Amino acid sequence: MTQAAVSYQIRLLEERVGGPLFKRRARGVSLTAEGARLAARAGEAMDILREAFAEARKVSDEVLAISSIASFAILMLAPRLGKFQLGHPGIGVRVDIDHRSVDLLAGEASIGIRAGRGNWPGLRADVLMPSMLTVMMSPRFAAEHGPFEAPADLLRVPRIDPDDPGWGFWFAAAGLSEAPSKGRVLSSLGTQALTVEAARAGQGACLLTPLYFRDALERGELVQPFDILAAEDMSIWLVYPERRHNAPAIRAFRTWLLGEMAALGAGVDTAPDPGAEGAQGA
Repeated sequence: MTQAAVSYQIRLLEERVGGPLFKRRARGVSLTAEGARLAARAGEAMDILREAFAEARKVSDEVLAISSIASFAILMLAPRLGKFQLGHPGIGVRVDIDHRSVDLLAGEASIGIRAGRGNWPGLRADVLMPSMLTVMMSPRFAAEHGPFEAPADLLRVPRIDPDDPGWGFWFAAAGLSEAPSKGRVLSSLGTQALTVEAARAGQGACLLTPLYFRDALERGELVQPFDILAAEDMSIWLVYPERRHNAPAIRAFRTWLLGEMAALGAGVDTAPDPGAEGAQGA
């Protein structure tokens, strides 16, 4: 449509509503309060139509865009997404790693994997796994710097990301009130997918989530000197817009991912269908 045609349609719409929907500015327009309300409800109506057509065709008419925190995307999704696509060949999948919380309500992604407490307005949230941490290191590092007979032994060796708040949680769980940074202080790596590579290279003891690295522990690539687990004050969640909970692609992915997490022993039960009364809200 031409700019003139768009302007004409806006004028017709505002006449029908009986008031302005846009604020005209020198370099564009923005929604008025009434325009924002109408846009939200109109978006819901379009979603319902989209889902109705998708149900009729028994396929999804969209690529499922997943915005995920890095560790979960690399360590959990990447090795398993092939199974989902084999079971749902009509659903395209795109994974975007983003440390910011994208605006799912505005359509920046279809669903998200987030760390938090599950309270995001306008979003449904299903808990995937608690955020648990324990100390791991490479066998070479353990041999060179051990023996590790008590948690306090970790205070005398290099630790990866020593200023990570998770160390405070872990040392508190171990009965130590302080966790001073000793040894060679390393830069913050920001994600467990990078932290584990530094640990494998023998750069220090680190904090990792056991569920992510169960196979590495079983193969002997990493060692866990203590059985102490520390729970952070957050969990990992699958989130999606409330108004899109019945979208076929979202429902299919939700059912599959919750099943995968239950099979891994993530400590959560497979939740009911999001369209059911008992589904967990955000």
